[in-house]
Amino acid sequence: MKITDVRTVVVGNPWKNWVFVIVDTDEGIKGVGEATGGLSTQPQVAAVEEVKHLIIGRDPRDVHAIWNHLYLSQFLNHSSATSGIEMACWDILGKSLGQPVWRLLGGRVRDRVRVYANGWYTGPHTPEGFAAKAKEVVAKGYTALKFDPFGGAYMKLSRPETRQCRAIVAAVRKAVGPDVDVLIEGHDRFSVSAAIEIANWLAEYEPTWFETPVNSNDLEATVAVARASPVRIITGERWKDPRLFARFLAEDVTDIVNPEPLGVGGIWRTLEVAAIARAHDCDLALHNAESPFKTMVALHICAVTPNIFIQECFDDFLEPWTSRVLKGYMRVKDGHLEMPTAPGIGVELDEKEAKKHPYSPKNFMRLFEPGWERREKAKS
Repeated sequence: MKITDVRTVVVGNPWKNWVFVIVDTDEGIKGVGEATGGLSTQPQVAAVEEVKHLIIGRDPRDVHAIWNHLYLSQFLNHSSATSGIEMACWDILGKSLGQPVWRLLGGRVRDRVRVYANGWYTGPHTPEGFAAKAKEVVAKGYTALKFDPFGGAYMKLSRPETRQCRAIVAAVRKAVGPDVDVLIEGHDRFSVSAAIEIANWLAEYEPTWFETPVNSNDLEATVAVARASPVRIITGERWKDPRLFARFLAEDVTDIVNPEPLGVGGIWRTLEVAAIARAHDCDLALHNAESPFKTMVALHICAVTPNIFIQECFDDFLEPWTSRVLKGYMRVKDGHLEMPTAPGIGVELDEKEAKKHPYSPKNFMRLFEPGWERREKAKS
């Protein structure tokens, strides 16, 4: 089997354009991967186009050889394009053998994984709005939910902003009760002193964690906040190098990290991070803010990884047409996702349906602009 082409398909999801990687072969088996960026789309498309000549003609089932070739060819570097190609190659390998990817990785250690809801909030920046939506999420069967209560804040909160944010968190906690995990997202917003101040008042509402309260790439700042915080600090979604996880976990300041499979280099590199975390008695909560395809990728990793705490999931709160573009992905039941059983990753991309939802430069959440949490559809 040989790779004959590597292509991209962009789907215009309203708050983040999804970038899919298609690896075609001479035997007719097509692999699907994902290379979605946070606030960029065209750079991901260009990255795939730039490296595809390096692997055309190779056997896609040699997943590690292809990844290492791309890594060395990019001067000891990788990108979401590398990750997307790797995922597509795993998809081909699984399809060629008639087995789900988790089976090829050694078999599953769990039948299902608990998930937390994200992307559920699409309303005004008010305690009443957040509380009402949170009740709806719990009514769906979720036992954990995450949200960013901080509006467009950057570096610090004013006194009025602090009162508003505290009221939102308090309202959500009251709405969902004491037994639901409430996860607070910081989106890298704050200075060290502001993050510590916020963590101290957050503690009253017993959040399960305070995520990325300071710039994720400032390891020393993250450690400083984690040492001083009465609330668990979680980070890792922006780290590309597993050695950063090793350095951070050596500080013994947390017991959960959230690597992003696209960021660290794909499925296998995420498993390497899981091994590093396990050596430090640390669990994983994989970052997953892309399409349901990426959720399925996460499930294959969760299936074989003992130290998984919970899994992020946006899928219940996406556009209705999503299931027509991506076919076969698992649905949340009673706050859990079961492990997929179809060969490969288990999702098929309908390219004809995808064309109905084209790229738009407006399909992004601008996290430091007022009203971003409404996640409104891009306007033409």
